[in-house]
Order: sequence, then structure tokens, then C-alpha cells
Amino acid sequence: MLHHPAIDPVALHLGPFAIRWYGLMYLVGFAAAWWLGRYRALRPGSGWQVQELGDLIFYGAMGAVLGGRLGYVLFYQPGFYLHNPAAILRAWEGGMSFHGGLLGVLAACWLYGRKTGRGFFAVTDFVAPLVPTGLLAGRLGNFINGELWGRVTDLPWGMVFPDAGPLPRHPSQLYQAALEGGVLFLIVWLYSARPRPRMAVSGVFLLGYGALRFIGEFAREPDAFLGFVAFDWLTMGQLLCLPMLAAGAVLVWLSRQQTAA
Repeated sequence: MLHHPAIDPVALHLGPFAIRWYGLMYLVGFAAAWWLGRYRALRPGSGWQVQELGDLIFYGAMGAVLGGRLGYVLFYQPGFYLHNPAAILRAWEGGMSFHGGLLGVLAACWLYGRKTGRGFFAVTDFVAPLVPTGLLAGRLGNFINGELWGRVTDLPWGMVFPDAGPLPRHPSQLYQAALEGGVLFLIVWLYSARPRPRMAVSGVFLLGYGALRFIGEFAREPDAFLGFVAFDWLTMGQLLCLPMLAAGAVLVWLSRQQTAA
């Protein structure tokens, strides 16, 4: 049995301001996206310029943060925030949703594509391989905070979390970091290393994330205020993955229809 290291969630104090590890993980994710995007833009025939990445990452960052927060409000605790609207702005207290962040990034890709004259899927196909490293960093931030812990387990690597009672639990944040960050990165990065039909890379990302998140949720404790949303085993995270899987399958099918044509 292991014990959570109980890392101070505040990395640095600057006078009255506190810089939190979770926020730093977002910066790491965006920096990694810029670096990977630069590598891809420099490849012959990429169709992208390094100079474009600043605006693209800025659009994506705004979409991820705003969408992530609004997604949490709408998908997870709409009743609470309806009665406490001022709490929506207190994002430092926790509460971000990947699925909401994804919708925000998609909106940002549409706006960026409209501004630059690129097609929507030309942008999303370029962005998709850059996302998993940010997901990995975010899950590490969850682990540092000791939040979103897993279900009770008797496995030798079960971990006791400070706010989760005395029983050892799956360190599901690390599982999800490995799946949604490491495994998904390898799948999408390697798949996109060769020229692919329009929409194919975006579709593979949606399929990969949807499947890996669905699997990872089996080790994660459902949110206490929600519990299981169906069948005594389906979590909200799994439910939100179902449309991702469907959309990913449609995009991959459409991309193959282009090739066949």
C-alpha cells in the first residue's frame, strides 16, 4: 500500500499571489503543444508556418480554459451554479471538464480557420496530435492536487489519498495520464506522421480518446455529487465519451469515402 505524497498544491508564493501546480501544468501543456506544432510545421509539405503557431495556441488555450470551465458547470453541477452564478468565475477552486474543453477548442479551431481561410478540419487535423501531452500534464496536476482519485482496491500499488478516507485506491490520475496522454499521443502522432485524408486524424483522435477515457473511468471513483448516471456502472465521463466515439467513427468513415472516390 502506498500513500499519496501530499504535495503542496501551491508551487510558489509571490506576495499575495499563489502559483499553483495545476496552473503550471496547463502552461506545460500549451508549451508542449507549441513545440510539437513547430516540429510539424517545419516538416516539408506541412502547409503550415511556424509564425502561425502563436495565434493558433492562443486560440486553443482560450477555448480549452473557457470551454473546460463552462463544460464543468453545464455537465456536472448545473443546479449548484444556477443558484451560485458568481462561483462560475472561481475556477481556482477546481472544476474543469475535458469534454467542455474539447468543445471550446473546436470552437477556437473554427474561429481560427475562418480568420485564416483554412478549412475547419485542416485546423483540427493539425491540432489533434498536439493535444495528448496537455492531457498528460493535466492529469499529473490532478494527482498533485490529490483529486479525482480512483476506486478502492487491494492491489499492491493502491494509494491512500488525504481526503479520500483510510482505504487504498487506484491512482487513477496516473492511469489516465498514461492512457489519455502517453498512449493516445503515440497513436495519433504516429498515425499522422504520414499524409492522411482530411478528417482522418481528427477522427482517430476522437476514437482514441473516447475509448481510452471510457476504459480509464472503470478505475476512477465517480463524482460524489453524481455517482453512476446509468446501469449502476456508467459514469458521466463515460457517457460523454459516447458521442465522441460516434463522431470519430463517422469522421474516419467519411475520410475513407474521400479516398475511395
